[in-house]
Amino acid sequence: MKRNWAHLLWQSMPLLDTLLVVLAFRVAYWLRYDLEVWRAVGEYRAPFDNYWTYIIFFAVWFLISSSLNGLYRDRRGRSWYEEVARTINGATNAVVVTMALSFLLQPLVFSRLMLIMATILVVGFLSLLRIIYRLVRQYLRRLGVGVERVLLVGAGEVGRTVLSSIIARPDLGYVPIGYLDDAPERGKVDMGRVRGLGGLENLSPLLDRHAADLVIVALPWDARQRIMEIVARCEQRGIASRVVPDLFQLNMSQVQIENLEGIPLLGLKSETRMTRSKYLIKRALDLLIIIVGMPVIALLGLVTAIAIRLDSPGPVIFRQKRVGKEGHLFDVFKFRSMVIDADNLRDDMIKQTGADPRRPKWENDPRITRVGKLLRRTSLDELPNLINVLRGEMSLVGPRPPMPSEVVNYEPWMRQRLNTQPGLTCLWQVSGRSKIPFEEQVLLDIYYIENWSVGLELQILLKTIPQVLLGTGAY
Repeated sequence: MKRNWAHLLWQSMPLLDTLLVVLAFRVAYWLRYDLEVWRAVGEYRAPFDNYWTYIIFFAVWFLISSSLNGLYRDRRGRSWYEEVARTINGATNAVVVTMALSFLLQPLVFSRLMLIMATILVVGFLSLLRIIYRLVRQYLRRLGVGVERVLLVGAGEVGRTVLSSIIARPDLGYVPIGYLDDAPERGKVDMGRVRGLGGLENLSPLLDRHAADLVIVALPWDARQRIMEIVARCEQRGIASRVVPDLFQLNMSQVQIENLEGIPLLGLKSETRMTRSKYLIKRALDLLIIIVGMPVIALLGLVTAIAIRLDSPGPVIFRQKRVGKEGHLFDVFKFRSMVIDADNLRDDMIKQTGADPRRPKWENDPRITRVGKLLRRTSLDELPNLINVLRGEMSLVGPRPPMPSEVVNYEPWMRQRLNTQPGLTCLWQVSGRSKIPFEEQVLLDIYYIENWSVGLELQILLKTIPQVLLGTGAY
């Protein structure tokens, strides 16, 4: 059994933080007196031992303050930025109180500038430590260390939202082994790589075999009696369980929480998931990136057009009807990567191969030209999509625009991916591209729509670069 070094590292955080506080003061002392950073000429150099009282006081106050604000509470899903904010809060409290102590004790020689420098270094060192912790944890979870096998009970809208979050956030350490549903027919259908394990009658055998470490119950709230029975079964077998209320369809970004003497009051915010201001930010980001990259885009486009013209007969630009936001049709522009009559051969290939008609993909598609293989592998065939972005029909990031014939085969819940503008790249394209089953692609698209932020947008764009260069899952 592999040791979970990430867990040991987290348990050692208070000790490591204390050592780094001491190191920060030592480095600040070195900068202040050895390198003479902001040191006045002829200024007296106090021995480092004179600062031990203040270092210990700073470290103890920081540990107490940070413990109270939850820095050392291991909570899944907490971002690095949140931990940095808590670190800054703890360091700020510690430096203010330590500064007050120096005024109280009135030492003969004391550098308050060095104290400020040490505080800045404390924040930097501790933030770097948490990056190292996350890298170690991520590496171990790829090896299967420190992950929890999750059994989902309920595959309705709330269950699918939970599943999309688990798939989109592998850093949380959850691995879905499958799901059960109170509708037996729905429970037997696989959702991508997540297996449908049948109806609720299969729960007890699965629990008896300890097939899961955690059971997440996402049944409708009117089935509360059944929910309590499931929780009781889990408790009897020593298996952790969590219940997800279906209030507001789990869209917590729209839920406003207030506290009335310990009683939680939940309200629904009036704003939608994607407000007008968010769309304007997204649009401005698209235009800014295109303008900055225009010289490179123009050069790549010219070289690609010449290569297509020399390789095979037919137009350079390929136009096709696609479905955009709210189901509106538009013409998408792409560099032609297939033979001229490729669309006429598509339906026959679906029948012959049994490919998913909602997003048919073939790894060795005979319709693709020689240059087309390179264009698809590097995604250069999608370069003319920037015309659609400039026209406001697409965005740089968003669900890939489907064909009308594909949308006809959508299940009702899958149409949620049409609630925003389609894009050149998306969350599932930076998570495996065409190798991800269609149902999981839709779940990731829904997660993107419901959790949109500038940070998520930039994260997807940055992750797209290595995916394109390596050609992972592209065909």
